[in-house]
Amino acid sequence: MTKSKDTRVTIALECTSCTRKKTGNKSSGISRYTTRKNRRNTPTRLELKKYRPYCCKHTSHKELKK
Repeated sequence: MTKSKDTRVTIALECTSCTRKKTGNKSSGISRYTTRKNRRNTPTRLELKKYRPYCCKHTSHKELKK
């Protein structure tokens, strides 16, 4: 049987430096990644540097609220 409160959860990371901007008819979009983290080892919100293809550089991505 599985536990109701798993230690590993799936989280979403969103880019913090870029915002959704519409330039003409084209939208740059919001960069989101999904990953898994261990609740016991990392109880605080996760922040990682990930590649953002729209900006063509690495930016800071923070965990979203559920």
